[in-house]
Amino acid sequence: MDSNERELIFKDEVYQIVGAAMEVSSSMGCGFLEAVYQEALGIEFSIRKIPFTPHPRIQLRYKGRMLQKEYIPDFLCFGEIIIEIKSMKSLTTNEDAQILNYLKGTEKSLGVLLNFGPTRIEWKRLVR
Repeated sequence: MDSNERELIFKDEVYQIVGAAMEVSSSMGCGFLEAVYQEALGIEFSIRKIPFTPHPRIQLRYKGRMLQKEYIPDFLCFGEIIIEIKSMKSLTTNEDAQILNYLKGTEKSLGVLLNFGPTRIEWKRLVR
């Protein structure tokens, strides 16, 4: 699979997730902590019938072996898409690296960073 094909995986699902996040951002505005946005986004996912699990415990792997440590993302949507919520001035390469490492360790292929920043929603789609 080339990089163009990988970028298109879960295209419709990501569209739904980002649409829900935009609605939360529009309704709530800016300035809240991540936990507030996570709770509101869970409600919006339910309204839109987006399948999600809040704070799932995901096993990490190293060279095919399970680690005792777990990773707990904000959401797992559609059983495959890791969602990380931030509420900061802007996303940086640190957040990109963090989710890319989580994707590698969990063997998931797609993550979405949602930043409910100071003026508007910012999002990134990251593919392993």
